[in-house]
Amino acid sequence: MPNPSFSRWREKEPAKRADEGTWSAAEPSDPASPEHRLPPGGRRTKRGLPPSTFFTRPVVDLARLLLGATLLVDGIGGIIVETEAYGRDDPASHSFRGATARNAAMFGAAGHAYIYRSYGIHWCFNIVGGAEPGSAVLVRALEPTTGLDAMRARRGIADPRLLCAGPGRLCQALGLSAAHDGMALDRPPFALLPRAAEPSIVTGPRIGITRGSDSPWRFGLAGSRFFSRPFPRPSGAPSGT
Repeated sequence: MPNPSFSRWREKEPAKRADEGTWSAAEPSDPASPEHRLPPGGRRTKRGLPPSTFFTRPVVDLARLLLGATLLVDGIGGIIVETEAYGRDDPASHSFRGATARNAAMFGAAGHAYIYRSYGIHWCFNIVGGAEPGSAVLVRALEPTTGLDAMRARRGIADPRLLCAGPGRLCQALGLSAAHDGMALDRPPFALLPRAAEPSIVTGPRIGITRGSDSPWRFGLAGSRFFSRPFPRPSGAPSGT
């Protein structure tokens, strides 16, 4: 039977895919429970983590579905509030010209980290996924919820709104670097926990790119105060909203 708790990892869809499998945030103690059943040909996932098939849906869908999830690194982190999608044939993607030593993680297994240094200054954290190799979701911002003292010490600031508002700030606050590139998100130091409810989502163009800038593949939790930058106001919306 379908597992209702898995809906926390997806928005409403016209039909459930056969390979979606089952998953729950906290596995029940009864091994006979339907929530312990494996997807066809699949394997049981660790407590609180999505199945591998969660990450292999189209990367734009994945970027939306990650909003509201909680990302932790060594127990420090918060709620994902802003993401951007980058596909294999996307001219703005690092994978557009093929695999290299730098972007190798993008062509590896879904559900792993892809971390790179931007402009030789700061690190950026991505979640590898999508329907084909070479796709990933850039996590642009978190709402800090756990380990704020450690984040403040790493960032040297006190305002929680500035701790993880932007890819570089996020990586500094969570202590992420090239050492985490290619690591699986279902093993320490990472933890990825499901969102509590289906959120309202705002969209807009991606930031800091010159190619593919017309694709509205930046997504955010509506009403969040923790974005890296504000989202464009919808056409016709009154000022101040």
